[in-house]
Amino acid sequence: MKKSSTDPAPRVLVVDDEPDLRNLYELSLVREGYQILSAGSLAEARALLAEQSFDVLITDMNLPDGQGLELLRDIARGQRRERSIVITAYGSAENAVESLKSGAFDYLTKPVDLKQFRAVVRAAIFAPQQAGGGAPKHHAAAAAPQPEATTDTLPPPCDAGDGQPDEVGQAALARIVGESPAMQTVKQRIVKVARSMAPVLVRGESGTGKELVALAIHACSHRADGPFVPVNCGAIPENLLEAEFFGARKGSYTGAVQDRDGFFQAAHGGTLFLDEIGELPLSMQAKLLRAIQERRVRPLGATQEEDVDVRIVSATHRDLAAGVRSGRFRQDLYYRLNVIEITVPPLRERREDIPALVHTLLARIARDTGSEALHISGSQMRELSSAQLPGNVRELENLLYRAVALGEAGDSNFGVVPEDELSTAPPPDVAATPVMPAMPPHGAAYAPPPPVSGFAPAAPTSGFTPITSGFAELPTDLDEWLKDREREVLLQALQSTGFNRTAAAAKLGMNLRQIRYRMSRLGIVPPGGEQGEE
Repeated sequence: MKKSSTDPAPRVLVVDDEPDLRNLYELSLVREGYQILSAGSLAEARALLAEQSFDVLITDMNLPDGQGLELLRDIARGQRRERSIVITAYGSAENAVESLKSGAFDYLTKPVDLKQFRAVVRAAIFAPQQAGGGAPKHHAAAAAPQPEATTDTLPPPCDAGDGQPDEVGQAALARIVGESPAMQTVKQRIVKVARSMAPVLVRGESGTGKELVALAIHACSHRADGPFVPVNCGAIPENLLEAEFFGARKGSYTGAVQDRDGFFQAAHGGTLFLDEIGELPLSMQAKLLRAIQERRVRPLGATQEEDVDVRIVSATHRDLAAGVRSGRFRQDLYYRLNVIEITVPPLRERREDIPALVHTLLARIARDTGSEALHISGSQMRELSSAQLPGNVRELENLLYRAVALGEAGDSNFGVVPEDELSTAPPPDVAATPVMPAMPPHGAAYAPPPPVSGFAPAAPTSGFTPITSGFAELPTDLDEWLKDREREVLLQALQSTGFNRTAAAAKLGMNLRQIRYRMSRLGIVPPGGEQGEE
């Protein structure tokens, strides 16, 4: 939204108890053509807000008679249209998180960079109109009566003026199929968090549609006209991460034949979606944290940093809090990303949505394959509605694609395992078992065939001991389980040698290069961060 020449100059209220800083902010904004009023305390600011309205409120976090966050809560309770920018102490992540949760449009850290300061104020003023958070169309002579406070102070969404998301936002929400209470909660949460700059962490099992949620957050926000850049953090080779995220200059590495932008530059003015954020190695986590905090990146091979204006939405199927406890994920990055959390429920928790999902997926398959309208039988629908479907929507889509490809849609069962049945079937009748048994239905557990009459079972090979007892509980993520075991073995060997890597490598039958690589991959750092003896 751009203001025309006939619109009144944007009005900004600056609240800070230090006169020198107030003057600095005022001078910086007056040059932009804004009308500026200032206050030195919470009481003065409340008096000004009671008499008139503003486009933007800029407040310091700590004021002589209270917290600047109290002004944000006043605005939320009164359903006022001011957008708020909070200035916090340098490095105070807790204050930044609290301000965003209280409805701040954005926040800045001291010492304030004036160029960034003007850019944030400009974004707050000229972003599209939004109920409960956009710039006011008219300045009232006095504030309207304030209704009672609500329990959720998160700001309302980008909208078309009637409190509802605009056409782009509605279309993005419609792609998230499901009207169950769980999905209604997810959609309401999307609409509420879309407006602010607060980072969002989307959690959910694989195949639940986390990217659709991220895209809906972008589409419902004032950044909808900007780019949406999805990044699969687990699919990028570790040695290319920095260049892919921050860009690179010509000649910065072998094969860099020209300057190229990274993901941050590509998402400038829009949303950067970091999928599978838990897959990033620790070394890259530190660099990502700095880029998010400073809103600047330095391309590989460059000497100067570049300003970037992106909103971060991340997603994971892992438990990042557990990753923090185990040392696999940085605590400061976790708190920076997890300002607002949206959890996408698995299909087993919203089975009433399966029929609508089936119809939507069949329509998509028909469109992709050029087929006529596709349908499944009532028995097939009942089978899918009671199936385990651990792969969630992705597995459901794959089942439907397979049924269509094999001509099974509408006239046969899918062979999925119902939720209320055990995965292990009773052993088959030996006499009726063929020499080459048929493969089990899709999703069913596989059991080795019984011995054929007349043949003795093969003796175990030398050195092999048959498994007679299993784990108390099978790991739900085998890769992570194996990494944890490998980390334990390496740490034991390193600790037994005083972190002498050469000696530890010899104990484990490796060379120095191999143990260095494994330590880097598993995030093992010697005590104090020193490299240790070779």
